[in-house]
Amino acid sequence: MFWKFDLHTTSHIDTLLEKEDVTLTEVMDEDDVLQECKAQNHKLVDFLLRPQCMEDLVTYITQEPSPDVEEKVKYKYPNISCELLTSDVSQINDRLGEDEKLLMKLYGFLQNEPPLNPLLASFFSKVLSILIGRKPEQIVDFLRKREDFVDLMIKHIGTSAIMDLLLRMLTCIEPQQLRQDVLNWLNEEKVIQRLVDMVQPSQDEDRHSNASQSLCEIIRLSRDQMFQVQGCSEPDPLLSTLEKQETVEQLLSNIFDKDKNESAIVSVIQILLTLFETRRPAFEGHMECPPGMNHPSFSVNHSILEAVRPRLKDFHQLLLEPPKKNVMKTTWGVLDPPVGNTRLNVVRLVASLLQSNTHSINTELINLNTLGVILDMYFKYIWNNFLHIQVEICTAMILAMPPAPTEIQPDTEQERARESILIKHLFQKCQFIQRIVDAWSSNEKEQAEGGRRRGYMGHLTRIANSIVHNCDKGPNGPQIQQLISELPTEDREKWDAFISGQLADTNKRNTVDLMQQMTSNFIEQFGFNDEEFADQDDVVDIPFDRISDINFSLNTNESANIALFEARCKEKIQQFEDAGSDEEDIWDEKDVTFAPEAQRRPSSGSTDSEESTDSEEEDVKRDPFEGSNPSADDRMEVDTGQWAWDSTGILRQDCDGWLGTGVTPPPSSTSSKDCGESKAEDETACCEQRSITETVINGSMKETVSLTVDAKTETAVFKRFAKHLYIHNTPQHSSTLCITPRHSTTLHDILRHSKTFDNTPQYSTTLHDAL
Repeated sequence: MFWKFDLHTTSHIDTLLEKEDVTLTEVMDEDDVLQECKAQNHKLVDFLLRPQCMEDLVTYITQEPSPDVEEKVKYKYPNISCELLTSDVSQINDRLGEDEKLLMKLYGFLQNEPPLNPLLASFFSKVLSILIGRKPEQIVDFLRKREDFVDLMIKHIGTSAIMDLLLRMLTCIEPQQLRQDVLNWLNEEKVIQRLVDMVQPSQDEDRHSNASQSLCEIIRLSRDQMFQVQGCSEPDPLLSTLEKQETVEQLLSNIFDKDKNESAIVSVIQILLTLFETRRPAFEGHMECPPGMNHPSFSVNHSILEAVRPRLKDFHQLLLEPPKKNVMKTTWGVLDPPVGNTRLNVVRLVASLLQSNTHSINTELINLNTLGVILDMYFKYIWNNFLHIQVEICTAMILAMPPAPTEIQPDTEQERARESILIKHLFQKCQFIQRIVDAWSSNEKEQAEGGRRRGYMGHLTRIANSIVHNCDKGPNGPQIQQLISELPTEDREKWDAFISGQLADTNKRNTVDLMQQMTSNFIEQFGFNDEEFADQDDVVDIPFDRISDINFSLNTNESANIALFEARCKEKIQQFEDAGSDEEDIWDEKDVTFAPEAQRRPSSGSTDSEESTDSEEEDVKRDPFEGSNPSADDRMEVDTGQWAWDSTGILRQDCDGWLGTGVTPPPSSTSSKDCGESKAEDETACCEQRSITETVINGSMKETVSLTVDAKTETAVFKRFAKHLYIHNTPQHSSTLCITPRHSTTLHDILRHSKTFDNTPQYSTTLHDAL
């Protein structure tokens, strides 16, 4: 059908390519050139594969545009050229990957002097990356023949696109054996050592950052590859070189034996942190246990720790004398000096070293009192949460870690060796308990004077809770208890009062009181009360006397439309009167009962008389806050028990077979709540009845239904279009709906779109569902 009328569109490129003198720029000016290329338009692909076109495409992405070109279109053709070359068309990949002349032209971009044009560098990297993925053997063979390739890559490592290209060579080359050959080749070219040389003060920040990121990614990629390729017999040569002690020593020498440079220091610490990573269990918040304790992890290479240990004193000195920073003005005061990126990363390094739980490292940190300096920073910089979380990590690990194994452990000192020297140092030398209590008291005093709550108080709460938890249940519990008992009497009493008073109160506010407040706000916002969240068995004893408190009135206007309404009612009734006598009597004795719990409403105000939709009716039937009861069906139930008409014209349930016999039932057989009320009881109850009205809607008409509520007998009688609508509440809070046969259809039509009227504040009855 579509082709019959020749409605398919023809690309303008096809028409353009029929010209003999068409140029590459004319083709690239077409809006749909990229779409047609990816769709492998044969004419277009053949045109692009021409030697001159391929050469021009490569030229566009490797040479600077003419300065005379308008700026807004300066990189139009280089961008389109890059997209065409990377459209993943096999013919283009083959031509570019197998033509050494084109590859040399492409490779020539690396031979430019730094800095490279970052946009052109991204085009170059993208094209070469797709060639590495699609033609790995040819590209690797070509690059290995270029003796200056690694030198040029390191030379331009400050350009992010070149760093990405280097990482692409480590991840996108398949098969595995070819990848292993590339790793061996790069290792022979000393790519790791050259990257390490880039991280020193004499280089600029871009080289620091990109060289550090490259080394970090090499570590992660190599370790991930070890897990993915279980059968690999050869180790990763680049990772092995990085983990050598001399490589780590060279990194540390670059930052400590020369001028202090924050960029270089931070970059080296980032590399060390990656070497210390334990399969990334990422402890970035409060956890039950320190990171790596319950997770499979890489064991930290001992040679790395040995290279770092002699330099711990230099890292400690950085905490005391960081690189010079300018005074920082903040909204709450002046920081002189601020924490700075250097000290923050040193604290992160200490946390990673503590995680290794090495006895020699722990001993050196104790001798230097590094933990004491870190705690001083914690209480000094009260608003630096980046620092606070790292200090919390340090203390949590010290409290939860088992004692570090020692190389020599004589039998006579075996018990003493099982004690954690870090915990002992923390409680005795650093006066951990006293500082927590003093800081808490100082904060409360400032707050009482109108000051702000200090920024570290949340972390201090979790640190205090960690002490209490590990004292009771941690592996170092006995030692912590012993150290607390050895505190001076005054300090011990303060601590006991603190954990039983201020800390307990804070925990209560943060848990129980907070949840109660959230629940209260929820109830207040949505209008629910506590009884509606309780189990239904807990609220069944709510007295039904409160039905007498209902007082609502919905006024209506009996308009001229009543004549139309009556005619419609007669038409409905006539349909039933014309039915054959053999058909089932629709007025046969039937009882409709339903549980009001399934229909209750959040509040007991006047009902909404607007027309409801099917979805609203469904919502009424399925109250999301209804208590579950697996033994009872919460939907409308139909009782097919015995029914009879009494002398008042009301249909009542005949529970004991007395109705319709003309015989007055005995008192023991008549239940005022289960089987209805006698005529005499109804007349006596009239004095306590209250009349109210409700507006109901049938289409566009509004009608009034008169409702009489009897507080004594717990009955409600509707009058207007039905002579009686008798609703009786049983002791189980179900309701029986009784209707007269003549007016039932009229009442159904009246209430067909009505919603709900409340017979108690807790229970509501949907008349539409009942009918």
